[in-house]
Amino acid sequence: MTDPTAAATGATATRDGESYVVAAEHADTGREHGKPRSLTSDAWRDLRRRPLFIVAGSVILLLVVVALFPGMFTSADPNLKDLSHTRETPSGEAWFGYDLQGRDVYARVVYGTRWSLLVGIGAALITVLIGSVLGILAGFAGGWVDGLLSRIGEVFFGLPFVLGAIVILSVFRNAGVNGALPIVGVVVASLAVLSWPVAMRIMRSAAISAKQQDYVKAARALGARPARIVFRHLLPNCLAPVLVYATIALGAFIGAEATLSFLGIGLRDPAVSWGVMISDSRNYVRVAPHMLLFPAGFLTATVLAFVMLGDAVREALDPKLR
Repeated sequence: MTDPTAAATGATATRDGESYVVAAEHADTGREHGKPRSLTSDAWRDLRRRPLFIVAGSVILLLVVVALFPGMFTSADPNLKDLSHTRETPSGEAWFGYDLQGRDVYARVVYGTRWSLLVGIGAALITVLIGSVLGILAGFAGGWVDGLLSRIGEVFFGLPFVLGAIVILSVFRNAGVNGALPIVGVVVASLAVLSWPVAMRIMRSAAISAKQQDYVKAARALGARPARIVFRHLLPNCLAPVLVYATIALGAFIGAEATLSFLGIGLRDPAVSWGVMISDSRNYVRVAPHMLLFPAGFLTATVLAFVMLGDAVREALDPKLR
């Protein structure tokens, strides 16, 4: 026998048995959990439960704060030279010691965070922007457009990364490019020019797969314009793999900048970066190892944090890895 009060409230009750089930108490909760979530919200929900993401995100957040507000962490001038402190070891006055020219290594590491992150973020943004636009265009259009863009990408992809960067930076250096920001711009541009084919290939593959889905075919059948199909249907479903690549590539670009600076063709004074500091210390590793260990440690931790973040994002966005 069914209780009329329970029926009116949406509950189901049984008087003949001992159990009395009332579904109305959980109606609101069921509607909340039954609400469909987007891929982004579902991925964010999964990321918050991953210790790998929490650790990597905390490290990156700290680095961003250091880059934006270096004065909060040190009051020393990173370019102040005092030869009386040449190659002094760490002490209470200078936590990381002094370099060859008597500059505070700790202050230079703190201020170098800004330039290193600026190169990595700038190169990653330009790489993803160029690669995504050309990749989704090639994958959606197909035919001769796909063939032409793919061949152009293969030409750039075939260039040796380090050698190509050396050639580009040497040309601009001989042209008399000076100043911190212009030099950073040249380094960012050289890294992006040599890296965009990877992002293009990823976006192209995702676009080719997505345009075969039923929702794209339905949009075409309803008369949707190509631009609407690309921006409303393809792009939101193709961004995930490119964003994962961008996260990992950002750390790789920071390491590439350090490599180029170590070779003497990357950033240089007045810009301060970890790569410049490592380059300055290469001839004094035995007598003053602190000049190398501290900037190299920050560089390694930063690259590792971005790689860990990329792995966590990849696992969150790929249902097969959950």
